[in-house]
Amino acid sequence: MASPPDTEASVTADIVRGYFEAMGAQDLEAAGRCWVQGGTERIVGQADLTAPGGIQEYFSELFRAFPDWHFEVLEMLTEGERTTVRWRVQATFAGPGTFQGFEPNGERVVMEGCDVVTVRDGLIHHNDAYIDGMGIARQLGLLPPAGSPAEAQLTRLANTRTKLQKWLRGVAPERIADGVWIVRGGFPLRTMNVYLIEDDGGVTVFDAGIQDMVLPIRTAAAQLGGIRRVVLGHADADHRGAAPGLGVPVYCHPAEREAAESPGPERTYHRWDRLEPPARWVIPRLLPIWDGGPVPIAGTVSEGDEIAAFRVVDLPGHAPGLIGLFRDRDRLALTSDCFYTLDIRTGLKTRARVAHPASNQSTEQAVASIRKLAALHPSAAWAGHTDPVTGDVAGQLERAAATAPIT
Repeated sequence: MASPPDTEASVTADIVRGYFEAMGAQDLEAAGRCWVQGGTERIVGQADLTAPGGIQEYFSELFRAFPDWHFEVLEMLTEGERTTVRWRVQATFAGPGTFQGFEPNGERVVMEGCDVVTVRDGLIHHNDAYIDGMGIARQLGLLPPAGSPAEAQLTRLANTRTKLQKWLRGVAPERIADGVWIVRGGFPLRTMNVYLIEDDGGVTVFDAGIQDMVLPIRTAAAQLGGIRRVVLGHADADHRGAAPGLGVPVYCHPAEREAAESPGPERTYHRWDRLEPPARWVIPRLLPIWDGGPVPIAGTVSEGDEIAAFRVVDLPGHAPGLIGLFRDRDRLALTSDCFYTLDIRTGLKTRARVAHPASNQSTEQAVASIRKLAALHPSAAWAGHTDPVTGDVAGQLERAAATAPIT
């Protein structure tokens, strides 16, 4: 016995066929009637158009720029509410209209592409259109031909730019312990530290540096299996900066959540007027440059929680919810800004010290946190900026606490 016809698929195929016939005839009114109001045409990697007006506007410009547009459906495959259409277009960029700002140059274009169209209740709701943008650009003379000397020159220029970016930003992760790497960023001194911790086939990122570090963090993490999550040591601009651009869940201490999700980089307790010039003027102007904007927080972590074989240690003072990570098996500490090995007034490296009072919520509490960290007897304590403390770590941290200015 023959199988009953798939009515839904048949209706879907008829609607899609009618739509492509209308587009082939450049009948944008008929094409618009095939769409539900507010439907979406997604030209992958190029544009998102809202039906019917946005689609009609886009293709009206296209048809004026390519007046002999010839559209041919090569193959259609329908299953349920979805139809895949493979097509070919031949056209001349003859004008009179421009297209996406380019003047018509008489070049001939022959291209194939594929659309995946979704139909519900007799109307198109969504379309994903896949086209070879680079191939079109080559045919139009906007990019040099494949294999040509001009393409080789363009490749050399692109590689030179990439090498320069790597030199400016740094992308190579540096291994500092078993399963732990550091990415250093911030031009020109690279004083911002971001840590990558091996975690179930990928990495957990601890602290997120500045906005300009999105590319080096992502590149370094990709070499190690990709980013699973970001954990902020605290929510200052130079520690949350890259987080919004990494596209993964972000966690922080509950006391930092409001600051992490806030639009501005300033903290209410910052007192930059306590710094000497020029730091008094420079740092407030750097904060918006460092910052990547508000960070949606997926969840929070606190004292004793486990993160990739480290445990969370609460170290408030510099910020109300500042945390560090401590690994008991080798006593490695990643401490964010619990202490500094950098003088923010000069940008020069120093021995371990408490963060400057101008940047602290409570310097007295920061001192207590440094002593708490020292009591763990770390084998090495890595700071949020510049160099770690090694050797007699506890002794150096106790000295930092004892010499801190309490103001």
